[in-house]
Amino acid sequence: MPRSKPIRILPNSSTPSNKVKFSSYPWNDDAVNMDFRTNSGGVILSGASGMLGTALNLALNTSKTPVVQLVRRGPSGERQLRWTPESDPAVKNSSPLEGATAAIHLSGASVAAHRWTDAYKRELATSRLDSTRRLAQVLASLRNPPRAFLVASAIGIYGDRGDELLTESSAAGSGFLAQLCEQWEAASNPATQAGIRVVHLRFGVVLGSGKGALQQMLPPFRAGLGARLGSGRQWMSWVAVADVVAAILFALDHEQLSGAVNVTSPNPVTNAKFTRALGRALHRPTFLTLPAFALRAMFGQMADEALLASARVQPAKLQAAGFQFSLPEIDGALRAALR
Repeated sequence: MPRSKPIRILPNSSTPSNKVKFSSYPWNDDAVNMDFRTNSGGVILSGASGMLGTALNLALNTSKTPVVQLVRRGPSGERQLRWTPESDPAVKNSSPLEGATAAIHLSGASVAAHRWTDAYKRELATSRLDSTRRLAQVLASLRNPPRAFLVASAIGIYGDRGDELLTESSAAGSGFLAQLCEQWEAASNPATQAGIRVVHLRFGVVLGSGKGALQQMLPPFRAGLGARLGSGRQWMSWVAVADVVAAILFALDHEQLSGAVNVTSPNPVTNAKFTRALGRALHRPTFLTLPAFALRAMFGQMADEALLASARVQPAKLQAAGFQFSLPEIDGALRAALR
């Protein structure tokens, strides 16, 4: 991982604080709002190898929070514990998990990595439902379970909603992705029934420099082939990776947050506006359009539910709890991700 300059960490809390914390993140040099105090018992982290998991693990380590990583391969460090969600028991020795303050589960195959064949739909479901259910069962079985279980979910649960303003109180939509997200959130029920506070982190499109949505977009945009998708009027709810990390730590600290929590910028943009913004950030033209019929021919069902679907989402619960975004505007978030 490349070296990076220290950046300011601003206290992000509904309670005023005079402390300013410092940390180092590889994805930007902007101030990040973070205030994490409930770290005495440590955190169980599943999915630490992806872009978001890597960033979160770095933040936890910076705040000197003990982390136990659940890994599927053989452990390579003393703070790693092997688990196999498809097995019973999933964790052969759960004693290292006893007394943790919280567990965070970020696993799941990428929605946009492949065309949605029947086989890949099964992989999308298995990687989310089985691992979430099994980890919830493991946590519920502990003698001293964590107080909180934060689980990845997605704004895909809302489906294609046009210009409707969506909050956590909005009903779920229709389609494969919406139904999958509903089942994904229901898979954590064993933890809820055990009295653990469960937070469903409904992520928007996460913008960061690691492997993720932006990385897939960059080659055509850098070649001057960046294009609006379909009409370009569909809403895209996005969030900077630095704000995702800060929001997760904020949710750990704020016990009033439970159930669905939208993790998106308060300023969603249309696909047309995002296309122009990325073109500006890269100093490349964006005059092209990819027609909807071409996207459907290339990607099938995924085009309608992921690329052309419109979700205008607001992070109502985070804002009501006092969370402050450090990168709330698309231009600043893209500049940070592209550094």
